[in-house]
Amino acid sequence: MIGRLTGLLLEKQPPLVLVDVQGVGYEINVPMSTFYNLPTIGVKITLHTYLVVREDAHLLFGFATEAERRAFRQLVKISGVGARTALAVLSGLSVTDLHQAVAAQDSRRIIKIPGIGRKTAERLLLELRDKLDSGMVDIDSSTASSKVASDVLNALLSLGYNDREASWAIKQLPSDVAVSEGIRQALKLLSKER
Repeated sequence: MIGRLTGLLLEKQPPLVLVDVQGVGYEINVPMSTFYNLPTIGVKITLHTYLVVREDAHLLFGFATEAERRAFRQLVKISGVGARTALAVLSGLSVTDLHQAVAAQDSRRIIKIPGIGRKTAERLLLELRDKLDSGMVDIDSSTASSKVASDVLNALLSLGYNDREASWAIKQLPSDVAVSEGIRQALKLLSKER
């Protein structure tokens, strides 16, 4: 098993990246969340990896964080969810967003991901309900409490903001904010960004 690679970034063509590790070029599939955070070509990077072996191919998947890799592993264990679908889920939602969607059993957020239908979303929520642990989520101490963050997130999504904008705004909130004040502050922040 290849668990981690460190090398020079040679090419970036979504969702594939090519990383040179001491003269060997590894083609690695990455979720868009990782892809957007990659440095420029020629810079040294480290990716946490997961190797999928099939009859017809060996596919290497890379992630910026260990939390993404753990979430990917849980996703591919679900019946009917392959590596490509798991990659699509992590491209459409951050690990924190996925955790919040599972905790709230919010299939609407999962269905927004291209290639995920209602039945697949419901199966994901059901299977992941007891398997996603809080250690998979990258929440720092400055983030508002989980319940408040979830309520503010749902309010922002219903107002038409996308997951990335809403998540960014929530991370800016103080940890002791109330839901109504959190929504007000998040809307104020987002109005400045647009």
